[in-house]
Amino acid sequence: MRILYQDDYFFAIDKPAGYFVHPPELSPYPVPKEKICLYHLRDLMKRDVFPVHRLDAPTSGVLLWATSREATRELSRLFMERQLQKTYHAVVRGHVEEEGSIHIPLEVLGEEGLLESQTLYKRLSAIELPFPVGKKYPTARYSLVDVKPVTGRWHQIRRHFDRIAHPLLGDIEHGDSHHNRFFRDHLEIKGLCLKALSVEFKHPWSGEDLKISAPPCQNWEKIYSLFGQNQ
Repeated sequence: MRILYQDDYFFAIDKPAGYFVHPPELSPYPVPKEKICLYHLRDLMKRDVFPVHRLDAPTSGVLLWATSREATRELSRLFMERQLQKTYHAVVRGHVEEEGSIHIPLEVLGEEGLLESQTLYKRLSAIELPFPVGKKYPTARYSLVDVKPVTGRWHQIRRHFDRIAHPLLGDIEHGDSHHNRFFRDHLEIKGLCLKALSVEFKHPWSGEDLKISAPPCQNWEKIYSLFGQNQ
C-alpha cells in the first residue's frame, strides 16, 4: 500500500487492483483479510483509519483515508458538494468521440427510481489492431480515455460506457468477454482497465490546492505503451 500523501488529517494510497476497501457487505464468497485495505492500513498506521470514498475492487489508483471521524465528515462534504475532482484513465472498446458527456440516469442499490448521473470524458488516443476479435469485424478498435465523473454512482464509469456501447476492457460484469479475453491472453493486459489517476481539491484545513496522483503500475505501463502515450 504505497502512501502518496500524508498529513495529520488524512492520507492517500495507491490502491492495487484486486483489493477491497473494506469487508464487502454483499459478496457471495468470503474475502480474505489480506485482500482488504482497511486491515492493511490499520496495521501500517497503528491506529484507526476511515475510508473517505470507495473504489471497486478491480480498480486501482488514488484512494483517500481520514485519520478521524471528524476529518472523514469534512472530506466527505467535499465529495457531496462536488468540490473534489476525480480523474480516471480507462480503455474502452471502439473509437469514442474526441470528447463528450454521458448524462444517463442510473439505478442505485437501496434507492428507488433512477438518480442523475453524469460522466465527462476526453479521448487521449485511439488504435486499430489487425485482429478479428469476436469474428464480427476484421480489426479491433480501442480508445484510451480521460474520464471525470461529475456524480459518484455505483459502477458509474463502467455502466455509463457500457450504455453507449463502449464497455471498459477487463470488465467482467458490464464488458465484452471476447475483447476481455483478447486483452488478457494476447496482449497480456490483465484485469479491469480503469485507474483512479488523481484527485484535486482545496485542503479543508490549510487552504492549499492539492493534486494527488498515482504512478502507473506494470499493467498501466503496458497500456500507455500500447496507445503510444505517457501518463
